[in-house]
Amino acid sequence: MKKIIFKKIFVTFICIYYFFRNFAPYFVIYTSTDLFMEKKKKSRKEAHILHAGKELFWKFGFKKVSVEEICDNAKVSKMTFYRLFPNKTELAKKVMDGVINEGMVKFREILTADCPASEKMQRIIALKAEGTQEMSQVFIEDVYNEAGSDLQMYVLTKSKEAWEGVIDEFRDAQKRGVFREDFRPELLLSLSKNMTTVLNDPYLTGLYKNPQELILELTRIMAYGIAPHNM
Repeated sequence: MKKIIFKKIFVTFICIYYFFRNFAPYFVIYTSTDLFMEKKKKSRKEAHILHAGKELFWKFGFKKVSVEEICDNAKVSKMTFYRLFPNKTELAKKVMDGVINEGMVKFREILTADCPASEKMQRIIALKAEGTQEMSQVFIEDVYNEAGSDLQMYVLTKSKEAWEGVIDEFRDAQKRGVFREDFRPELLLSLSKNMTTVLNDPYLTGLYKNPQELILELTRIMAYGIAPHNM
């Protein structure tokens, strides 16, 4: 009796062994493929939400846009949204990350391009204009007027980090003779910190059609003020 039981157990063990030896690789491959497809699907939905969030934030500001509107625009459910983002603020942060990172890549491309300093500065100004032309005044006000808000502090921190990266890039360009050697790139960081005061000044903003025009004017002054003397 014991021999029969042992034999059954042994046969079962052999069957399990051959199953895993022959079929487990297919099971692993299927699982890996399934996970890859799920990750790809999740990434695609996240991209749709980011695109919708940016489009709506830029047009209507941060406060007026609801999660429901973002979901409708992205064609995803609220459940999907909250699976990917804890809240609207975290989505806005991710949007800003993308904008800043994309801007830094383009900025580096301009500084390393084989063209005169005058053309580099024109392209830098155009890049700044491109980055602000779709942004509504209400979005700028939502971020900069909410003193101490989570989003404002995040934007200020990321902007500081970006400007520090810009300073490093400018120093590198100075070594190559693109900009004046006696120019202190740190001045740009200091000026950027006071951008909030300038944008909130009703007299100054009243002189321009919109905030983007004022930002562009400031960029022109800074850019052409650091050009080589022999330009």
